[in-house]
Amino acid sequence: MFMAAARSAYPETVERAAECIANALVTGRKLLVFGNGGSASDAQHLCGELVVRFENRRRALPAIALVVDAAVLTACANDFSYEHVFARQIEGLGAPGDVALGISTSGTSANVLAGLRAARGIGMITILLTGPERIGVLREADIVLAAPGSNTARIQELHLASYHAICEAVDARVLAEDAKIG
Repeated sequence: MFMAAARSAYPETVERAAECIANALVTGRKLLVFGNGGSASDAQHLCGELVVRFENRRRALPAIALVVDAAVLTACANDFSYEHVFARQIEGLGAPGDVALGISTSGTSANVLAGLRAARGIGMITILLTGPERIGVLREADIVLAAPGSNTARIQELHLASYHAICEAVDARVLAEDAKIG
């Protein structure tokens, strides 16, 4: 699967996603990341790399995993539905120019897609990290990183490599911008 991804437009799409995220973060915008199960863990991992550090010491970056607030998640699931747990947080925390990164290996997680729709509705840049492309998913995000293959474990492994590549690019951009400032 990694070879198939390397021979496709996937690497260029990762670069586009990294550029969008870096542009947002260096201009004072934030990144909101969300997913279910293993993708929820990936959301936390990615945000940890950006808030704390990836490979280089640099300033903390505003990245929030929408999966970590149990009170908000359970209140929303109880009072509305589980489909709205990310959309509701996007409505409260997102702003135009921020980036919403949804992660769904299947591309069919209703709450992830609802979160992306809510983000688009308020003018956020939307990115979906998913498995094989599905036509309906393509209109849910500005950038779709569709990992080829049908094995969930391999898709998750490519997702990890993808968001580490994004972190590396963001680090480089932030360090370069901060060096210009002083």
